[in-house]
Amino acid sequence: MSSTLHGAGNVLGVTVDAVSYASATATILSWAKEHACRSVFLANVHMVMEAHDDPVFCALINRSDLVTPDGMPLVWVLRRQGYNLKDRVYGPTLMLRVLEMAAHEGIPVGFYGGHPTVLIKLVERMREHFPSLRTVFNLSPPFRAMTEAEDRDVVRAINDAGARILFVGLGCPKQERWIDAHSGEGEKNVRAVMLGVGAAFDFHAGTLRQAPPWMQSHGLEWLFRLVMEPRRLWKRYLKHNPRFSALVFMTLIFKRNDRG
Repeated sequence: MSSTLHGAGNVLGVTVDAVSYASATATILSWAKEHACRSVFLANVHMVMEAHDDPVFCALINRSDLVTPDGMPLVWVLRRQGYNLKDRVYGPTLMLRVLEMAAHEGIPVGFYGGHPTVLIKLVERMREHFPSLRTVFNLSPPFRAMTEAEDRDVVRAINDAGARILFVGLGCPKQERWIDAHSGEGEKNVRAVMLGVGAAFDFHAGTLRQAPPWMQSHGLEWLFRLVMEPRRLWKRYLKHNPRFSALVFMTLIFKRNDRG
């Protein structure tokens, strides 16, 4: 179940925590210091609509420990529900803030996901940016499904390395499913705070451009990414964005009529 330490709203059935960068970072660092296994997801329109279309995935998201409002449309919905959010908690920015605090506190971190060349560039850049950062694990998994034995080996390697915070960049919904599958007990349990950060690996490795700040603040990051990667993303945005807007609008109308 998603954390409600800071209050949480509901966006089309997905529980989203009303957190800021500061409170989310503090919570993650606190869990890492406790050597806790925790799952942190960054919710945007894509994730919400994947959850809306798949009740199993929705339940998976809602049993996580923290779900931040990664996209501005989610911030707008939470504001309508009475939460005083000044900004979203954007995955790539949260990743940098957590890395900065982890470097300051001496907390070891790891990276799982991304293309091998992207991961190499990412680790190099993060070590340059945070010289005291303790990077103890990084792995780019194969694109094929791993065997049970291979998966156990990965979990053992992460735990043996001592990573207390693991950044997972496999893309939505794959990374959320991977994190959930490794949040339980037994030999699959990853003893770290796991964050699903999606394209943050590519952004911070310098292999993919981020949208300008003005587009991000106006909820237009999707348009920038669509222009940058039309062949890969056009189906996602044409399928999800119009339906999200329509469903949120209908929800607001029904609530207004109920009050009347």
